[in-house]
Amino acid sequence: MRINKYLASAGLGSRRKCEEFVLQKRVKVNGKVIDNLAFDIAENDKVMIDDKLVSVPRSFTYLMMHKPKGYLTTVSDDRERKTVMELLPEEFKHLMPVGRLDYNSEGLLLFTNDGETAQKLMRPKNEIVKTYLVKVEGEVSSFDVSEIEKGVTLIDGTKFKKCKVNIKEIKERKTKLEIQITEGKNREIRKIFDKFGYNVIFLKRISIGEIKLGGLTRGTCRLLRPAEIRYLKSL
Repeated sequence: MRINKYLASAGLGSRRKCEEFVLQKRVKVNGKVIDNLAFDIAENDKVMIDDKLVSVPRSFTYLMMHKPKGYLTTVSDDRERKTVMELLPEEFKHLMPVGRLDYNSEGLLLFTNDGETAQKLMRPKNEIVKTYLVKVEGEVSSFDVSEIEKGVTLIDGTKFKKCKVNIKEIKERKTKLEIQITEGKNREIRKIFDKFGYNVIFLKRISIGEIKLGGLTRGTCRLLRPAEIRYLKSL
């Protein structure tokens, strides 16, 4: 296995990022610094980065969770706030969350120890569609929907790609919508609607590509099914 793929599979970042580790001479194999990107890792090689041993798991686990609001998508928090790791059964606490959902959002969150697949899911250029249910204060106009779908640029220069928006219901001066995005930048949906003067009061991710949340209840998780794993591997 090529050294960059090995490091990516160990969960250290994208293959390109792992190439940087090699070129920076931070990687050792069997005690020798390696700076050749074509170097192949053998089965019994001892691989270290910054003098810390790294290894690729012999088997991979894939899990989905219905994240409730009020939990951070992080492994730990120095302010001792609740994290999604607290919701994982003990036997799955070695898994890492893939991407993130913000503190006040809920819905589908994936976990795995397969670093390379995790990077594929998070890589913006792969444009994996993520679908959300959104509820905002106010009656969203068809004009604003059209403008949002074209792609939005914020005052600070932040740009969000084109997306798809479908109004599901307008009732009691609140609008329920379904929105599909391919980036997932920090607080992207909230920032988009805020630009148009709408306050998001509910946000739930219901699918990532072909992986759907289904009827999973808040705070619970399940292993992915074989067909779902095959889909992830095909990305």
